[in-house]
Amino acid sequence: MLGFLSARQAGLDDPLHLRRAESTRRVLGLELNKDRDVERVHGSGVNTLDIEPVEGRYMLSGGSDGVIVLYDLQNSSRQPYYTCKAVCSIGRSHPDVHKYSVETVQWYPHDTGMFTSSSFDKTLKIWDTNTLQAADVFNFEETVYSHHMSPVATKHCLVAVGTRGPKVQLCDLKSGSCSHILQGHRQEILAVSWSPRYEYILATASADSRVKLWDVRRASGCLITLDQHNGKKSQAVESANTAHNGKVNGLCFTSDGLHLLTVGTDNRMRLWNSSNGENTLVNYGKVYNDSRKGLKFTVSCGCSSEFVFVPYGSTIAVYTVYSGEKITMLKGHYKNVDCCVFQSNFQELYSGSRDCNILAWVPALYEPVPDDDETTTKSQLNPAFEDAWSSSDEEG
Repeated sequence: MLGFLSARQAGLDDPLHLRRAESTRRVLGLELNKDRDVERVHGSGVNTLDIEPVEGRYMLSGGSDGVIVLYDLQNSSRQPYYTCKAVCSIGRSHPDVHKYSVETVQWYPHDTGMFTSSSFDKTLKIWDTNTLQAADVFNFEETVYSHHMSPVATKHCLVAVGTRGPKVQLCDLKSGSCSHILQGHRQEILAVSWSPRYEYILATASADSRVKLWDVRRASGCLITLDQHNGKKSQAVESANTAHNGKVNGLCFTSDGLHLLTVGTDNRMRLWNSSNGENTLVNYGKVYNDSRKGLKFTVSCGCSSEFVFVPYGSTIAVYTVYSGEKITMLKGHYKNVDCCVFQSNFQELYSGSRDCNILAWVPALYEPVPDDDETTTKSQLNPAFEDAWSSSDEEG
């Protein structure tokens, strides 16, 4: 740390180098926070989480009970032990509450005054945060599995919606209607994600084992269908032009938008070049996945080498994105984890599980300390800050 600071002070190093190194160190030290609880509100499993990108302070959660909860993650009490309180919730008694399981919640990317939710009750709802009233409702003929708004769009207000019918619906928030439909998949659309780099590029994942990239300005079909074999298998082979050998139920772009990660029920995770659709062939080993619906996983942002956090049964597996190395398994939930979200300002991770709990994972402050009293004070002090001075008498 001192080496980074002195190099930065002398102008020998890029300030970003220190920031990335420290962010990486903090991610590698993630552990279950024993000092912070997230208030338990949901009566059944937590399916989806989202932290607003403006301040990084407020978090939404959606549950299998149809309830949506808004949490304040900031420690207003200034106490070492505290609970992240639910500021408000859309409970079972609310007139606009979803009838069935909420599958996705997302903040409006540019303002905390609005958020969106979609549910198995075949609706996408646009909410006013201040009044907690539904400002608009989009109704569909089929069950809704997933939706997403572009984090970078300035020229459109489209929400991509994945439904049981093999169609991707694009809903325009400006006009309040479905502007057009993307067709090409053969089974239900389990996950959708806009590129964080190009505002018109959309990725969709389906139970038909395929992942497609679309430019929504084009009316002639998708740009690329991802092929796990990179075109080297005959078109007659059953797995040709498929991304996985099972349902593809999770999608996530890297923070720079240059690569796309996918997970499937074949217990595999794959990394793709998002510009040409090439399978990079990074081997992550077995990534356990038995979810019948969308799986929400996430990536780090601002680290020297980026990391991906994937629900893995009742744990969360942490891998390096580009080498495929499994770094650790975060254990704390009692039942399957269905979603996790990364808070890049403080390198924190939040996860939601079928055990109805939301857990906070934060960087460890100290190395594990032995029980021996004599070594306690020495162990807690970082060697970089130890007093290295000695008198000449002692040396002699």
